[in-house]
Amino acid sequence: MLGYEPLVIFLLTTLFLAITPGPDNLYVLMQSAVYGYKAGIFITLGLCTGLIIHSTAVALGLATVLKTAPLAFPLLKLFGAGYLVYLAWQAYRAATVDLSHHNTEPLSRFQFYRRGIVMNLSNPKIVLFFLAFLPQFTDVNQGDLATQIVLLGGLFVIIAFIVMSTIALIAGSLSNWLMTSPKVQKIMHRLTAIVLFGLALHITFLTR
Repeated sequence: MLGYEPLVIFLLTTLFLAITPGPDNLYVLMQSAVYGYKAGIFITLGLCTGLIIHSTAVALGLATVLKTAPLAFPLLKLFGAGYLVYLAWQAYRAATVDLSHHNTEPLSRFQFYRRGIVMNLSNPKIVLFFLAFLPQFTDVNQGDLATQIVLLGGLFVIIAFIVMSTIALIAGSLSNWLMTSPKVQKIMHRLTAIVLFGLALHITFLTR
């Protein structure tokens, strides 16, 4: 069981981190604005699934492998950066497509969901963040540490889901307008490509 004071501090800190603009929030916003709120919701579900896996890994001590294995960290960085560059290129190419002539989503809901999972799991910064962040709010006198970390991770995911889903719903309300504005579509796709490419560079030069 977690203490009241550290739990309150954790919730407030998590809320602040969730609402702070970052690559994930911006990606959910842009994809929701272009393809509708459902796309953003499924991307959010994918991102949160990745967060669940990361927090579980930390609770089980698996994150230690990433920190100690000589090749694990650079290989994961390479994969994550490569995937984000691919997504950036896809977004850049999509800027030349007029969505107003398409009545169906370019990706299925599962594909949006899968994209969110891969984006999250391929970012080594997240597992290292969880490894450093979650244990700070645990207490050996409050029971099993792994259970406390799982609980904290679950609360983190819930708050992140609420914040990003809200972003998706708000941005999705602009979707109909964007679908009839090729110029704005192009700008949104190009911005998405810049955000993804910037995140790829960030991961590439990320140190332990």
